[in-house]
Amino acid sequence: MVDRLEKVFSGRYFEDIEEMDTFDLRDLERAKVLLESSGLAARITDFFGVPIEKGLNMLPPDWNQRVMEITKSALSKAVQSAVMTMRQESLSRPSCFWHKVAVGATGGIGGFFGLGALAVELPISTVIMMRSIADIARSQGESVHDPDTRMACMETFALGSKNQNDSGDSSYFTVRAALASSMTHAAEHLSQRGIAGEVSPAIVRLITRVTDRFSLQVSEKAVAQALPALGAAGGAVINTLFMDHFQDRATGHFIVRRLERKYGPGIVKEAYHSIKK
Repeated sequence: MVDRLEKVFSGRYFEDIEEMDTFDLRDLERAKVLLESSGLAARITDFFGVPIEKGLNMLPPDWNQRVMEITKSALSKAVQSAVMTMRQESLSRPSCFWHKVAVGATGGIGGFFGLGALAVELPISTVIMMRSIADIARSQGESVHDPDTRMACMETFALGSKNQNDSGDSSYFTVRAALASSMTHAAEHLSQRGIAGEVSPAIVRLITRVTDRFSLQVSEKAVAQALPALGAAGGAVINTLFMDHFQDRATGHFIVRRLERKYGPGIVKEAYHSIKK
């Protein structure tokens, strides 16, 4: 791994790459695999063998707007409540399994009642997912009480999909760049005033930006859960895949952030782009 990266860098970058030890370079390679892996629809299709693209095309005309509203509400609840009771003690490994169990249980609701249950099930699932993401952040050395960390947890929900304008290897950093201004303003407000009471306009703007991307995965999940052949058990499995998808994105995201704190964002970004999938 080190030899491969050293061949890419020359001149002023060579010394920087030498400063990144072998274990950190391997972590960065793992992060890229997790961040650039297949989307949720592909995971569902691979698991059940049932493509869901046709289902997306058969949704009612007002579906996208309904999903956007439900998703935005779910994210608002998550950012307000998910990490408030978490302790700061660092864990060597996050509790991913138990969060999957909890989300899987809520997924049975969607599998049993179909699309109509989304407004009830999604807020519960999103709060659990937010807590799992914060747990992963904590395991990578982040402070769960730091406003920047909390907003980075929210940012993770935007990393689950690619827009058509995203380029392959740069999509992760493209999303982060697009959200950077909203992230900064939301973290500043959270630092100064906290999050008690009504969500501030700065945080609402960030939630809106994240909703644009997260809602794509919500639609894919909801359509899959509504398939009559799957039922409640299938809904639980789909929600588990949903959680697993964002746990992978969170793990990759917070590995990158940990390495950025150690080496600087520029060095980590250059090394990330040099890794061949």
